[in-house]
Amino acid sequence: QVQLVESGGGSVQPGGSLRLSCTFSGIPLQYYTIGWFRQAPGKEREGVSCISSADGSTYYADSVKGRFTISRDNVQNTVYLQMDSLKPEDTAVYSCAQGGVMIHIEELSPRDYTKWGQGTQVTVSS
Repeated sequence: QVQLVESGGGSVQPGGSLRLSCTFSGIPLQYYTIGWFRQAPGKEREGVSCISSADGSTYYADSVKGRFTISRDNVQNTVYLQMDSLKPEDTAVYSCAQGGVMIHIEELSPRDYTKWGQGTQVTVSS
């Protein structure tokens, strides 16, 4: 049985930082592409970042490039999303997900991912 559990969300002022964690059980995460996604009220779910199983390459949405960093710890079976210089438009529920067998990794499409966590709320406001 595969489980993904997110943690680390909270409320922060603009310019602040948060680090999200996604811990996997039931699978060795290094065999899969892992992605972070977010959904704000009234908007569709959008891709934020992912890390490749093949070579560890990372990909970011233009809206977060230079501010967010994705990484993984294979021993702890955990993927992290370090979020710096947060903006109000970053407010959303953030979810991690396991990629399928073949994906267009650079597209950061939710349709390429098969297992999802419950999500953690991030709120950025002054």
